[in-house]
Amino acid sequence: MYRKLLIAIDPEDDGEGKRALETALELLEDTGELHLASVFRPDSGGFFPHVTEEAPEEKENQVRERLDLLARKYLPLNRDASLHVVAGNAGEKLVALAGQLCVDLLVLVSRGSSGHGPLRKATVEYVAVNASCAVLVLPAIPKEENDQSTVTP
Repeated sequence: MYRKLLIAIDPEDDGEGKRALETALELLEDTGELHLASVFRPDSGGFFPHVTEEAPEEKENQVRERLDLLARKYLPLNRDASLHVVAGNAGEKLVALAGQLCVDLLVLVSRGSSGHGPLRKATVEYVAVNASCAVLVLPAIPKEENDQSTVTP
């Protein structure tokens, strides 16, 4: 079991967020700290393509709102999480945040060779090599499964 976990989440990908949160909760101690992070580039979509050309403050607020909604949707009522929205290079910012928070485990979801593959793959590799903590890389959810998981009855 881990004492402090940091999860890198694309708040626009509901299935990815749900999966990462479920996995993290299985690995986190009952009294452990949970941190959710999303990184965006102020000058482009960057690691998370949901960000468009807007003022950095607007981008940050939009990302924070989506991250908060995801946490409220998938975290049990007896759990809370600290939210971190950071602008910059995703790999560098995630490694720095993990070090600053002194987390025991950083959880990422890899998209492999999907739409934003090269950047995602490079980010995952950078984090895995440079993080000062253990890194868990969850495989991407196949598109069909992800689409089904976000459908409401």
